[in-house]
Amino acid sequence: MSMTLSAQDQLVLLQVAREAIGARLARRPAVFPRVPPSLEEMRGAFVTLKAHGELRGCIGHISACRPLVETVKDAAVSSAFNDPRFPPLTPSEWPDVKIEISVLSAFEPVADPSGIAVGVHGIMVRCGYRSGLLLPQVATEQGWDRETFLSHACRKAGLTPDAWRGPETQIETFTATVFHEPQE
Repeated sequence: MSMTLSAQDQLVLLQVAREAIGARLARRPAVFPRVPPSLEEMRGAFVTLKAHGELRGCIGHISACRPLVETVKDAAVSSAFNDPRFPPLTPSEWPDVKIEISVLSAFEPVADPSGIAVGVHGIMVRCGYRSGLLLPQVATEQGWDRETFLSHACRKAGLTPDAWRGPETQIETFTATVFHEPQE
């Protein structure tokens, strides 16, 4: 599965995400740009919304079970209106929102956590029915080292911060192609 997205592919996905949210806010049918065949590939992705540089929503799908363009449409709307950490986006907030999209690679099991590269790898920790995922850019944005990154993924899963050290905890890494709307 290729991870290459052209600049045009990235622009189309950003337009699709903005249109999906904007149409919902305006209560009108969405009018999407023409989608190239490359965006019909089955891929997982996250859509992150930021307002004034602060997180305003982030939802995604880790599995590659739908065409990328459909994953982005769904994640964009969910980020704006269904992220449980935030109230639904309002029309007055919308002009200040910038969209970031992370298109995910396949997940790889980790045998040795020392091989996790901060800023390159995203991580998923799983223990029993609990799981927590952090995108690759989160560690860099927060200034975290590898152990802090792993600890926060464990906390996100509802586990103790050092659960990543236990033999019952599974760790997987992935990479992401990350792009966003221009900042003003």
